[in-house]
Amino acid sequence: MNISIHKYLPHHPPMQMVDTITDISNTHVVTEFTITDSCIFVDEGLFVEVGLIENMAQTCSAIVGQFLFGIEDSSNYVIGYISAIKKLEIFTLPKVQEVVRTEAELLSRFDTDEYYICSMRCNAFVGDILMATAEMNLVIKNLTE
Repeated sequence: MNISIHKYLPHHPPMQMVDTITDISNTHVVTEFTITDSCIFVDEGLFVEVGLIENMAQTCSAIVGQFLFGIEDSSNYVIGYISAIKKLEIFTLPKVQEVVRTEAELLSRFDTDEYYICSMRCNAFVGDILMATAEMNLVIKNLTE
């Protein structure tokens, strides 16, 4: 399965840190992102920490984004942000031309009429090598309502 991230998130270059969704359900998602020289978060051939964190946040947001955007309707306008990083460990940084595979799991979700608060667990890999792991909270708001 390869699904365009634009079906679930409003991000566009240069802030788009996910290329495609390879697996998604109501509680988990797997994405891929190929690091290029032109990425704004590349420094001296490495995808720096803030880029890895943004990649993980965008991956996590796709779980909620699927309910806001839906498969057929991509007209919604949403904003999302990291409200808390509970735990973050970065073990190594990916290099230009490597593909980051990011896996996220929804731990809990609180919905109101105006926004969603989600607690997520996320891991980023290159091949079988764990690059980073995090637990974070995201707030996502649908601005079209």
